[in-house]
Order: sequence, then structure tokens, then C-alpha cells
Amino acid sequence: MALARASTITTVPVFEPISLHGTDADEAISESGEALQAAVMARPMALTGAFPESLVQAIRSPHLLPSNSPLYKVQEVNLLVLCNVGIHAEMTHDGLMVRLDISNMAIPAAVDLTSRQILRLTMVAIRKTLEEYQKPQMAAMPVHVVIEGADEGKTPLRDIGGNFVVKESAAGR
Repeated sequence: MALARASTITTVPVFEPISLHGTDADEAISESGEALQAAVMARPMALTGAFPESLVQAIRSPHLLPSNSPLYKVQEVNLLVLCNVGIHAEMTHDGLMVRLDISNMAIPAAVDLTSRQILRLTMVAIRKTLEEYQKPQMAAMPVHVVIEGADEGKTPLRDIGGNFVVKESAAGR
């Protein structure tokens, strides 16, 4: 006898830090005033699993950007995949704990960004994804982001992590 499993599949927007390499576009403006060949953009995904944990982990999904140009040959645009940054999320009694693992982080030559820029874009993607999720929720959600694997020359990157609160919906107040 086969056991039947029930699962809910939900279509949701997931924001990702993406590389714009291979395009003529510059998007995000850094604190130095220069444009970056990167952006945080949403894409729809059909997800199952625990929410919001699955949402945050989906930020690191492989992403082949569709194109109508035979000249565009980039096979991966998600910066977390390109640079081998891990992401894990779990709910705790204190809120959502997000861990970014940079122990194997390596930036390909085609990606003209620093580790700090990539992690800041990732923080924006986490925040935007959770803000969208939180819109119909009735209670605020504390979020704690920790940078793991920041050893040797990566130690200064730990300060990018931190705490923030995603507000509940106006209807829930």
C-alpha cells in the first residue's frame, strides 16, 4: 500500500541577487556612487515546505535568465550560486535565523563585484522576500542574519549580518 502525501504548493515572488554580466545594463548604485552590474529582482516560484524558511532558502536557486538574443550565453545569474554562498533558514523561539555560509565563496572573473557588495545585495534580497511574505501576516517577524565561514581574510564580512524586524500587515494591527 502506497502512502499518500499532502503538500501545499504556493506561487510566491522570491527576490534574488543577480549578476548582470553579459548584458549592457548597470543597475544597483553602490555607496561610492558607482553603478554595479548586479540587481535584486523578483521571480515567481512555486514552492512547498515550511514558510518562511523555504522562501529564504529559495533565494539561492539556479537561475538561467531567458533571452531572445543568441549573443547572450550566460548560463547562471544568481550571485549566490555563481559565488558558492550557502543559505539556510530556520524558525527559532526568537524569530527567523538566517545563516549565510561564505566558507567556499569564490567570485568568478566575469562577476565584477566584491564579496561585500554580493553580501549586501543578498541582505536586500532576504529583506524584500520576507517583506512580500509578511504582507498578509498578523505579527511582526524578527530576523537575525549571521555570516558563517568568515575566516582568515573574510573576517570583516561578519559585520554585514545583523538583526531587523519585518513588520506585520496594516490589517493585522
